[in-house]
Amino acid sequence: MIEGLSMLGGGIQHFLTPLSLFNVAWATLLGIVIGMLPGLTATMGVALLVTLTYGMPGDQAILTLICMYVGAIYGGSRSAILLNIPGTPASAATSLDGFPLAQQGKAGYAMGLATVSSAIGTVIGIICLAVFAPLLAELAFDFGTYEFFWLAVFGVVISGRLTAMGDPLKGYIAGILGLLVAMIGMESLQAYQRFTFGVHQLSGGIDIIPAMVGAFGFAEILTVMRRRYDAKVLVSQDRVVPRFKDVWRFKRTSVRSGIIGTFVGIVPGVGEDIGSWASYAAARRASKEKEMFGKGSYEGLTAAETGNSAVIPGALIPVLTLAIPGSTAAAVLIAAMLIHDIRPGPMLMIENPEFLYQVVAMLLFTTLAITLYGLSLTKVLVKVLAIPREKLMPVVYVLCVIGPFAISQRMFDVYVMIFFGLAGFILREMKYPMAPIVLGIILGTLLDTNLRRGLALTDGDPTPFFTRPISMLLFGITLLVILISIPVVSRTIKRLCLALGLHGKLWGKARHER
Repeated sequence: MIEGLSMLGGGIQHFLTPLSLFNVAWATLLGIVIGMLPGLTATMGVALLVTLTYGMPGDQAILTLICMYVGAIYGGSRSAILLNIPGTPASAATSLDGFPLAQQGKAGYAMGLATVSSAIGTVIGIICLAVFAPLLAELAFDFGTYEFFWLAVFGVVISGRLTAMGDPLKGYIAGILGLLVAMIGMESLQAYQRFTFGVHQLSGGIDIIPAMVGAFGFAEILTVMRRRYDAKVLVSQDRVVPRFKDVWRFKRTSVRSGIIGTFVGIVPGVGEDIGSWASYAAARRASKEKEMFGKGSYEGLTAAETGNSAVIPGALIPVLTLAIPGSTAAAVLIAAMLIHDIRPGPMLMIENPEFLYQVVAMLLFTTLAITLYGLSLTKVLVKVLAIPREKLMPVVYVLCVIGPFAISQRMFDVYVMIFFGLAGFILREMKYPMAPIVLGIILGTLLDTNLRRGLALTDGDPTPFFTRPISMLLFGITLLVILISIPVVSRTIKRLCLALGLHGKLWGKARHER
């Protein structure tokens, strides 16, 4: 504990330099602007910024990317409150109560409350990151080839299930597409080229950065340009800094939403939007003012913003301990860490234990930055929303082209970006989620390598994949998630639960009468 606090103090001191503070200031502000502009997502912002940080020192590069990440998730609440158009998917739940408050003339106060709630959610997630990451890193040493295989399978399955609640099959198909993309190129055990079709540029596989810039950047451009909209920005003159009593009144909601958001972040590939909706639903169930939700509830706004911000530190827990992303933006962070010679995973706490607490310090600095920007520059930042999206998209397109090219100076990566952009646009129009595809690309190599390595160790016997304790647990959870997504099984389980609940009530009533 004392050693952890000492390393945390060292991490904070490490970034108390003019250069670091300058990077925090501009990266957080840029993140807020990207987040608040409909059509520009946090993942897109982080992916584009990776290419601009290529020449930076590793710690400064990760600092700017995390600031961009936190700022963009927070910034989405601006347009959600003022325009009823979430700047990022994570802010969809925020618009349910934020926009009604703006219509009531409380736009400034709603944005101030959202700012404080985002800061509280991030701090709760930071505490969980500092506490649970070292524990999970120790547990990760019990993971072998068989466990990592099932961990990769579980990540793709749970991401597909939770990002496509209406049609889980589409989520699973998206995850499988990502895994298939990951199979392209030279495999790691025998150095054999697979699925290259004679194209020598594919021998090194598909680089994650061009793929993600295409899927989240170029595809978003096509989507935005296809769906024009006219929105009038609401301008308010009410107070921005929230009253302490309003913050304190919902302390339980904040803590509950922060914990929910953190644990949603730990689940591979799920993301901030699920954390926001889960927190909002939990707050509504527990609230004494359920009828106010969706009509301008301070409690609903607090829950949504606390939940989505807490996901960010939560998503970094599996990144640092298992090298598995908790969200799509976290997947980009893994790629950025590898580019800057930082190896996330179980060995991080042995090879570079200070880095974990440096990440905690990064999150603390950017939390302070979003609080200052949110409470002092709200009315200035609102003017950014008046910029037509059609004028921003050409700039974003130029960045989408320059970014992938800058990493390896290959036009082939630009073609990869365009291909994934077109494919991503078509899949979005067909209501397929993007997160499982990205997670499949990230986890595909882990899944493939550990499957074949495990079979090689046992001469083709798959038994250890199902008999080792942790493997058995992960296999059981994965199978359960798949079974629950089958409508017949889901309905049967619901009926069984209702029957057991009714039986419990009748038994309790009979016992009471006796």
